[in-house]
Amino acid sequence: IDKGRLMKMPFDRMSLLDHVINSCLVLSNVCLKKQDRVGLITFSNVQGTILPADRKPTQTENILQTLYKQKTDFLESDFEMLYQQIRNKIKHRSLLILFTNFESLSGLNRQMDYLRSIARYHLLLVVFFENTELNKLSKSDAKNVEEIYIKTIAEKFSFEKRLIAKELSKYGILSILSSPQKLTINTINKYLELKTRQAI
Repeated sequence: IDKGRLMKMPFDRMSLLDHVINSCLVLSNVCLKKQDRVGLITFSNVQGTILPADRKPTQTENILQTLYKQKTDFLESDFEMLYQQIRNKIKHRSLLILFTNFESLSGLNRQMDYLRSIARYHLLLVVFFENTELNKLSKSDAKNVEEIYIKTIAEKFSFEKRLIAKELSKYGILSILSSPQKLTINTINKYLELKTRQAI
């Protein structure tokens, strides 16, 4: 879980990090019921919490206690540090679900080398967020020059989010572009799909 500044963005009176925490609790429960081992790494500009993967019944409580303490930071997240943590701590090929956010293609490109390095050793699924407010603006009717300008900018940002997903796919990295309210169901469905395909 990325706890950097982009995860502070609000949606429906909660931060994106809050939505991620809720989804992780549900997802981890589903994974444990499927007899998969579940662990957790949080990170921002500094090393966060590492909870080693396990399938014991108490792991749900361990995850709950770990997630309860998490807060966002105002700084950029260190993806190089995340890569090093994963290399040091996770020795077997695993499904890694990375909850983060990218607002632009340039933001993704700054981290792409680290994501590609992680994907060399693990099945990487990057989960990032639609900007639902911009999506609404891009679909609204423009009645004057200013509204046309705002609508055009909103469409550009929405299009760029889809480009991010395409760019990840180009390097064999799976992704989910989700609205915060559909995060849990979209992530669980993807996990179940990967299980069915025996990709993990």
